[in-house]
Amino acid sequence: MYDIRWIRDAAAAFDAGRASRGLPPLADTLIGLDDRRRAAIAASQASQERRNQAAKAIGQAMGRKDMAEAERLKAEVAALKAEAPALEAAEREGVAALHQALSEIPNTPLADVPAGRDEHDNVELRRVGAPREFGAFAPQEHFTIGEALGLMDFEAASRLSGSRFVVLKGALARLERAIGQFMLDLQTDQHGYLEVNPPLLVRDAAAFGTNQLPKFKDDLFRVGNEFWLIPTAEVPLTNLVREGIVEEAVLPLRFTALTPCFRSEAGSAGRDTRGMIRQHQFSKVEMVSITTPETSAAEHERMTGCAEAVLKALGLPYRVMLLCSGDMGFGAQKTYDLEVWLPGQGRYREISSCSVCGDFQARRMDARYRPTGAKSTRYLHTLNGSGLAVGRTLVAVLENYQNADGSVTVPEPLRPYMGGLDAIRPA
Repeated sequence: MYDIRWIRDAAAAFDAGRASRGLPPLADTLIGLDDRRRAAIAASQASQERRNQAAKAIGQAMGRKDMAEAERLKAEVAALKAEAPALEAAEREGVAALHQALSEIPNTPLADVPAGRDEHDNVELRRVGAPREFGAFAPQEHFTIGEALGLMDFEAASRLSGSRFVVLKGALARLERAIGQFMLDLQTDQHGYLEVNPPLLVRDAAAFGTNQLPKFKDDLFRVGNEFWLIPTAEVPLTNLVREGIVEEAVLPLRFTALTPCFRSEAGSAGRDTRGMIRQHQFSKVEMVSITTPETSAAEHERMTGCAEAVLKALGLPYRVMLLCSGDMGFGAQKTYDLEVWLPGQGRYREISSCSVCGDFQARRMDARYRPTGAKSTRYLHTLNGSGLAVGRTLVAVLENYQNADGSVTVPEPLRPYMGGLDAIRPA
């Protein structure tokens, strides 16, 4: 969310940021909306001030026995009172129009974000781990492996809920649970994140605060007239500081949660229709950091390293991508994607996205902090990242640890969560 005063003062920089995302100039339009808002507020205030002056003058005229002047002033007050609803409506409409326009504008990329249109313009920063050589057999995709094990059932899920759902059974159900718990323990025990068990239903204000609303309404699932199912735990975790002031001494705040997530995948028709890559319901370990403007860049690097630690521990080859301006999320200033190697597909696929948002979300939430020794407050900076997507990690484990006999080796860090099981074999 932008401060219209900043746009007025830095119109060229604002439009340059939009241009880097492939968007047209908008500063002049927004300034025009702000002019309209200011004029409506000024007209309403001027009318109210004149009413107050006239009302006071009525008493003075009557004190002088000047009844004609008193009647004239009464008529003026009546006329001003009659026009007040229209002036107040114009003020509300002006405020709402500007707020709506500002709420639909994506964040401005940082200066070191490469310009580009889409994923083809992203920049690979590094690769970690070498893809496994399978030798005598061709690696299979995860859904072929899971179905051959008799533990991954898409048909049953379709009968229950339709497409983009799965039923996991037995050792695969336990493996997914093990992956999530392993990630959560890693982020809390080794990386200092505070575990949170948040609500899965949030109100409009919370979804607006983390920029799911209004732009991405079609990607969410509505529950009744009051709630939205969370698309990621970023929503409740980040909103823990909404409408509040925290002291600088307690920053950074680092939260993590393992939750189900729900997405309509409205824009994904025909994409990843088989398997578990893109589903309506999935589990994810989310990381959220709340910090100061001076430390948010370093916190972004740290958060990305915390996500990478999961892939390193599980021995999964991956690469780190710096997203270009045209491929970043709506609220992000800068984003690193971690892409894991999937031998069944023969390519890297996103498994984590770590973003710094600056004060973009804090302005939407009215989330502030008080610098040490200061009386005034400043907006917080927020960051979010997957640590990791559990379902996609399960996919990566199945494809990278598959064996010629159809079994899947359980990575060593997960075995304590699997009761010591070292491999999952066909029934």
